[in-house]
Amino acid sequence: MAKERGRKVIAQNRKARHDFTIEDVYEAGMVLVGTEVKSLRAGRASLVDGYALFENGEIWLRGPYVMTEYHNNPDATAEVIDADGLVVAPGFVDLHTHYDAQAFWDSSLSPSPLHGVTTVMMGNCGVGFAPVHDDAHDKLIELMEGVEDIPGAALAEGVTFDWQSFPEYMDALDRMPHSLDFLVQVPHDPLRMAIMGDRALAQEVATPADIDAMCRTLGEALDAGAAGFSTGRTDNHRTTAGVATPASDADARELAGLAAVFRGRERGVLQLVSDFNLLHGPEGFDAEFDLVELLARESGRPLSMTWLQRDPGAEQWRAIRSRTEAAVAKGLPMSLQAGARGIGVILGLDTTFHPFMGFPGYLEVAAMPLAERAAALREPSRKARILSEKSGRLSGDGTSVPPIVDLMLAKLGLISARMFPLMTSGRRSPDYEPPVTQSFYVVAKQRGCTAIEALYDYLVEGDGSNLVHFPIFNYNDGSLAVVGEMLQHPRALYGLSDSGAHVGTICDASTTTYLMTRWGHPIADGGLGIERVIEMLTRRNARHMGLNDRGEIALGLRADLNLIDASRLDTGAPQIVRDLPAGGRRLLQKGEGYLGTWVAGQAVARHGEVTSARPGRLVRLSADSSRSRSR
Repeated sequence: MAKERGRKVIAQNRKARHDFTIEDVYEAGMVLVGTEVKSLRAGRASLVDGYALFENGEIWLRGPYVMTEYHNNPDATAEVIDADGLVVAPGFVDLHTHYDAQAFWDSSLSPSPLHGVTTVMMGNCGVGFAPVHDDAHDKLIELMEGVEDIPGAALAEGVTFDWQSFPEYMDALDRMPHSLDFLVQVPHDPLRMAIMGDRALAQEVATPADIDAMCRTLGEALDAGAAGFSTGRTDNHRTTAGVATPASDADARELAGLAAVFRGRERGVLQLVSDFNLLHGPEGFDAEFDLVELLARESGRPLSMTWLQRDPGAEQWRAIRSRTEAAVAKGLPMSLQAGARGIGVILGLDTTFHPFMGFPGYLEVAAMPLAERAAALREPSRKARILSEKSGRLSGDGTSVPPIVDLMLAKLGLISARMFPLMTSGRRSPDYEPPVTQSFYVVAKQRGCTAIEALYDYLVEGDGSNLVHFPIFNYNDGSLAVVGEMLQHPRALYGLSDSGAHVGTICDASTTTYLMTRWGHPIADGGLGIERVIEMLTRRNARHMGLNDRGEIALGLRADLNLIDASRLDTGAPQIVRDLPAGGRRLLQKGEGYLGTWVAGQAVARHGEVTSARPGRLVRLSADSSRSRSR
């Protein structure tokens, strides 16, 4: 058949109901994929919500979606599912992950698909792997290992580093199909190191020339579709050499210059984590928050920051709330990232940290296989010896361990009041809101022994696989009441899952599931309501990131979906697995109750297992925040 020539209508906007005059006719193109192409070929498509505007001498189609007409079309429907009695929800959007490395060796980005997540944001907290020069690969690995607790050997083996610029890094990611869609932010630390070299690691003040070069590099990344910019300003983040992260003390000139790169752009977000000078009093707090406001004001783009209740300074989170409310009242687009539960660490003989790792008697058996090690530690003479010792120093030069760890170990007896068995009898999943009576401090009082001995005995039981839950932030007096207050705030965003990071200490990729199980109850029962919780997991995060093509179930939007049996919804028990490159270990926690999760209409997870489907792609934000490109 001869190829058709000339013009013909292949799709039309059937929703248009406006009177209009045709002044001229233009041809425009769209990039179509998969079912969209099939629908056009079959003559079953409509152009929904599309319109065009002139911008800088170009015509941009805004909001066009080719709606594949599967509705009531059995021939075009691949699968029909009876969802009676089940929850059908949009795919979850996780705006705080660290899959920057894992994306190169694990196309599934697990465990996120097992917790209903269909879109993730990477490049948070100012750390990542681009831009980079060839001589700085090891330094970025040291940075990521130290800050995000990902084994350096796994990073060295698994990250390809076949790029230098940030657009080249995006292209490298884009060449690999994944289970989930993902966006990437430009992290401040590698950006600073690429321009300033070792001067960045030494925390030197950036010169005007340095700032100009950083701004040009950031602008190139945003032009290539990067989702935004992130920076980290916390003392708890250290490289494996024990030094502060390169951008942690960047000054106002540098921050203002980088923020100004966003000026006039209709896309892009900023993300920040800070201690807000916790130990420096109100003046230190106000000075740090002034810098946060500076970022929001100079950029004009949405900014989100980590929101935690910290000890000491238990009321700092309220001060953050007050300053944020005042800033929003002045027109600044600021939001607060809140977690779904207490933020802390998991301790065990085979995790990154445990209370006895610095004791000389323990170090003698530390290299033994786990079960043998536990048996050796149960020997009465060794136990007595270790309990009579003091821990050696763990922080300092040559280690990423922050000084606060040594301070905590020195007061282990008191801190044990916030340490609990992760799993208790009769439960299939951890109790993330345990009563104080379950703490090792109370257990020790009941047994008539020290808290250190109670902890020791628990960790060395059986094969040594017992785990201890140590909530550091957002948990007080056996309650997550602070978390509830945070989540109810109108500027709150669900975040802080840290998926892909802290693989030996934290298992918070499951917080999407926990958000529903703990906070999805009716308000009268101490929850937020399932509707509000799902809205936070979906539409609210998607719109914050500038994604208008997902976050809701509607004709013309992406078919990112979850099918959930709410009666079975649970986080499951964390397990230590060795599936990282170079034989590295991580904590893995699967979700229960998810019957299926779909990305772009393809099932990426069913009944707690990841499928072979890989429809996920890098989402490049277009020149207009109403559109995105996923290739």
